[in-house]
Amino acid sequence: MSAVVTGDVVVSASGLQSIGSPSLWGLTIAAVILLLAMDFLITRNPHRVSMREAVGWSIFYIALPLAFGVYIWFAYGSTQGVEYLTGYLVEKSLSVDNLFVFMLLLSAFAVPVELQQRVLLYGIVGALVLRGVFIAVGAAALSAFDWAFLLFGAILLVTAVKIFKDALAGGEQTTEVSDMRSVRLLQRLMPVTDDYRGARLLVRDEGRRALTPMALVVVAIFGTDVVFAIDSIPAVYGITEDPYLVFVTNAAALLGLRALYFVLQGAVRNLPHLNYGLAFILAFIGVKLALHWAHDQWPVVPEIPTLASLGVIVGTLATVTLTSFYATRRSAQRVG
Repeated sequence: MSAVVTGDVVVSASGLQSIGSPSLWGLTIAAVILLLAMDFLITRNPHRVSMREAVGWSIFYIALPLAFGVYIWFAYGSTQGVEYLTGYLVEKSLSVDNLFVFMLLLSAFAVPVELQQRVLLYGIVGALVLRGVFIAVGAAALSAFDWAFLLFGAILLVTAVKIFKDALAGGEQTTEVSDMRSVRLLQRLMPVTDDYRGARLLVRDEGRRALTPMALVVVAIFGTDVVFAIDSIPAVYGITEDPYLVFVTNAAALLGLRALYFVLQGAVRNLPHLNYGLAFILAFIGVKLALHWAHDQWPVVPEIPTLASLGVIVGTLATVTLTSFYATRRSAQRVG
């Protein structure tokens, strides 16, 4: 696809504007690969992750995207800066919700504590690849079909309703590993060992090749990555149509997920109202996408500014956090 560079903005042949010049794309992808390689080196020797280690890496993976946001703001303008920050907050919020499913999967497969961060890292790599594909498809759809905005909005509204219903039903997501087709297929194609063999996915057992439970949990994580991508990509496209910002906000939210998992392993269970907030955020962005499509068709229809979206998202997250702490404290006082 050919592209024309106008100032700091790249205009592709499809008409989409992006700050992502070829050099910026190259540097960003190289940085992501470097950070992933560093994480693989860290997890090369399986070990139990201490809270101090998890907090340290979490701070690093939050400070790095925020510092990059400052660069985006001053290099490309406040509009792109606000879009980046808003998109990052949305993706980070969704990634926190994803931790519920990760916890269930790691528990269902009885993954040893020392191997959990390697499983999470495999999941992050799979998510980055899948979301790269979804981003490309989404960019092509938005540039070719105006009604793609309505489709993305509908996906988010349906997802919001599902999350809200799950929250009303008890607030916990459930994952039946035995119902995952990918896992059942693997078990039919190849034998599976009864125990973990370190971080190995494939071993020779009694003279034949066999998968380990590690391979099954990785496949299960990859399967959930697909679902997460379907939710997250339309959500961030509701904030910005810039494919580069969509990718970099997803990458920034995912890269710190390994360490954040161990920090929030207990904390997320103390946020009973989180899913209500996420449902509202997804529904809000779905409406924003629909209004954007309507504004293109009928200019009299108002749009929701990105800065207003940022305020709604921050306000919603702050509200559900405070109400969750209050509800948890009230519950503890009743039990006590």
